[in-house]
Amino acid sequence: MSAIFIYNPESGAGKLERYKSYLQSKLSEKYGEITWLKTEKPMHAYELAKTYGKDCDYLFVSGGDGTLNEVVNGISQNEKKPIVGYIPSGTVNDVARSLGISRNIKKAANILVNGEVFEHDIFKVNNKYGIYVCCAGLFTRTSYETKRFSKKKLGKLAYLSIGIKELFQSKPIPIELETEKEVIKTHCSLLLILNSKSIAGFKSNNKAELNDGLVELMIFKTPPKRISLNNINKIFETFLFGIKSTKKSKNVIYRTLSDFTIKIDDKTVINLDGESSTKGTFSFKCIQKGIKILTPQKRTKEKLWKRKKS
Repeated sequence: MSAIFIYNPESGAGKLERYKSYLQSKLSEKYGEITWLKTEKPMHAYELAKTYGKDCDYLFVSGGDGTLNEVVNGISQNEKKPIVGYIPSGTVNDVARSLGISRNIKKAANILVNGEVFEHDIFKVNNKYGIYVCCAGLFTRTSYETKRFSKKKLGKLAYLSIGIKELFQSKPIPIELETEKEVIKTHCSLLLILNSKSIAGFKSNNKAELNDGLVELMIFKTPPKRISLNNINKIFETFLFGIKSTKKSKNVIYRTLSDFTIKIDDKTVINLDGESSTKGTFSFKCIQKGIKILTPQKRTKEKLWKRKKS
């Protein structure tokens, strides 16, 4: 079998470099010689995954959620897709939290060797792919506007200053949701489309199923002239106590869907897996079991809550 390893040398303050010899020894016992590929610029992981991923059986990746997103986009361009193994080394690592993948490199490496394959949904937003979250509005710029230096020094606290700034600068967004059953027009402070147990490091969706072909959509409605304090409180409540605490609120539109269209202002930036992706109106399609990823054995045996399309 053939395998490659794509890694971001700056992620996690360069921790993976210190474990590279250990990983080479550990992984070669099962996979033989591995091609190691270091990212050198933004979107490099995407280029490497697209170029090399079509010719390998396993693609291992280490970095944050953004690096993993680049890999997902890269392999999704090809007909043949390798099995993905993930060693998280970013600041938040929501995908790893959802799948029970440890941030400890040795424990994560053990999953690459002894883990079980889990078929994980992905989704397509216009011509780009994501794996766990698509969002727009309040607090969604923090993940990609926070400077890398601040992330290294402060971790998740680095996001706080950007988040507070957004509270005073953000305005309501006119939005239209179009599904096969309905059309809803409103103003919102936050659009959240989720296929993950973890959001921004918070376990806010513990019962989420990750391979049922559905995502959970939440639109936090707000008056058209300004974002209300009650609306902000609902967002905080969602992150802190879970989506089940707010999804039935009269100020929240909640749906479980597989495909739909969001019509939104052309200047509104769409955040895909923590990275700035596209702007304005987009079509959304969930691709059931779109990638195969190695997870802890106990993860594949979990009994997950069955969502129904709404």
